[in-house]
Amino acid sequence: MAKKKAATDEILVEIRDHGLALPGAHLKSPWPGHKDLAVDDKTFAYLNVDGEPLYVGCKLPRSSAVALMLPGAKPMEYGLGKSGWVGIQFADTAVKDIDVDMLKQWIDESYRAQASKRRIKELDGAATAVDSVKPIKATSSAGAAKRRSSSARPRRSRARRSGRCAPAARRAA
Repeated sequence: MAKKKAATDEILVEIRDHGLALPGAHLKSPWPGHKDLAVDDKTFAYLNVDGEPLYVGCKLPRSSAVALMLPGAKPMEYGLGKSGWVGIQFADTAVKDIDVDMLKQWIDESYRAQASKRRIKELDGAATAVDSVKPIKATSSAGAAKRRSSSARPRRSRARRSGRCAPAARRAA
């Protein structure tokens, strides 16, 4: 049986491809009806599947107030809206009226909100092969021996450090 094709499917593919081009991004489908974008298994964009009206949900820590002014935009359910997640449905919107560049900016902002610092450095082009290798520090053997001897001492438990647990000599008295 052939799947029906929605008028917004081309926009959906364009947005999905834009998100998948980001470092470490992959598709994630936690439940039927979604083909979400994730980075390191953290979702950064909720998208519909092909054939459905276009829906985009992103975490917008900087621009959520402005995004919520758009028609069809609302805070995402399940408490995600409290953290800046905004969802927008384009069910009754003409394809020519959908601002694809704005949606790509939302994808970028959401990616930056969810991705690790390492992934953001990759995105910005700051990570190089030299940066990924940590230099070995030259230390004197006396300094290394001093560090080993101080770290060999066992740590006291949290209760003992805070004084909630009396030493055995005081408990016996």
